[in-house]
Amino acid sequence: MGRTAVHQASERQFLDERGSSSRLAPNGLNPARIMEKAVVDRIIDSYFWKEQCFGLNEADIVDRVVDHVHFIGGITGPSQKPTPFLCLALKLLQLAPGDDVLAEYLHFGGEKFKYLRALALFYVRLTRAPKDVYATIEPFLEDYRKLRRKGRAGTSLTYIDDFADDLLVKDRVCATSLYKLTKRDVLEDLDLLPPRVSPLGDLEDLLEEDDEEEEKEKEEEPKEEDDEGDDRDALDRSSREPADVSMANGDDQDDSSNNHNNNDSRDAES
Repeated sequence: MGRTAVHQASERQFLDERGSSSRLAPNGLNPARIMEKAVVDRIIDSYFWKEQCFGLNEADIVDRVVDHVHFIGGITGPSQKPTPFLCLALKLLQLAPGDDVLAEYLHFGGEKFKYLRALALFYVRLTRAPKDVYATIEPFLEDYRKLRRKGRAGTSLTYIDDFADDLLVKDRVCATSLYKLTKRDVLEDLDLLPPRVSPLGDLEDLLEEDDEEEEKEKEEEPKEEDDEGDDRDALDRSSREPADVSMANGDDQDDSSNNHNNNDSRDAES
């Protein structure tokens, strides 16, 4: 009986200058050359890599993430120290876990340990084909849990959905250059991906509703101006009427006083 082939992650073979001679990643890239050489050298020289990343397997990655990964990031501090997150990402490139293991990282383990999910998303972006990247990462655009992000400028707050969006739209994340991702509409035209349905609904319908509301507002504005003009005319008329009445009363009083004076003068002459 022949022996079954067992894949073993060889440190010496993986870190060779010529790159790993094992099988390529699903996106066609050499796993050993995905990260820049300067970044890999810093990771290998780091204390965390030498102490915590030796002899790990896919199950041990979960323990290391739970115990040591408390923020995401690439290179931190004045000394350009690699983060545990980046060190474990390099270890995943060396181990090359399968899709079933990544599914456990993303779903079962990711519900309990958010940094394990973030690490798995980062690894998927580095190694998977564009259609698989979109299909795997997009569902987690609705995960709003908080993450700490640590970089050269210090520590900041972010969210899993923001991190997932960065993986889809940015060219560099966590001190690692990402390969150019094919646009989603191109993959849709090739029938490799179904059209994405936004949680907000159809964007075109929303835009049409906004246009209809704007048109209604424009139609109502002239009517309001006409109503205001009619109210002003009514006020002007009401303000003029008492004045006219008072003037008429004054004229009547003057006529009556003149008649009374004329009668008095006639009586005096007689």
